[in-house]
Amino acid sequence: MDKYFELQSKVNLLEYHQRLLLKMLSAPNLEFYRLVIENGISELEVQEFNKLCEDLNKKMEEQKAEGFVNFHPLFNEFLYSLPAKFDAKEVVQSCVNQRLYEPLFREFQKCL
Repeated sequence: MDKYFELQSKVNLLEYHQRLLLKMLSAPNLEFYRLVIENGISELEVQEFNKLCEDLNKKMEEQKAEGFVNFHPLFNEFLYSLPAKFDAKEVVQSCVNQRLYEPLFREFQKCL
């Protein structure tokens, strides 16, 4: 039973990566997707990453409304929550280039 679950997980990962590759064919600048594939990141891990970014983006907007100009604490929260398979600098740059959560990652670029 364990072998079946492991095999099914690998098939699911390959199917997810194949969907990303198909998206990349029409838009080769999707660097975050390239990182996902290169690092073997699963669809669930990407969903969790997106949730993290949504939460941090909301916090940043709230902090900006309150007059904050330094977002290092948010960046530290991001680093702490980032899956170990990811390199923070690569993720920040690829998200900026792919325009994912752009205001958030533009601020995080300043923290690198």
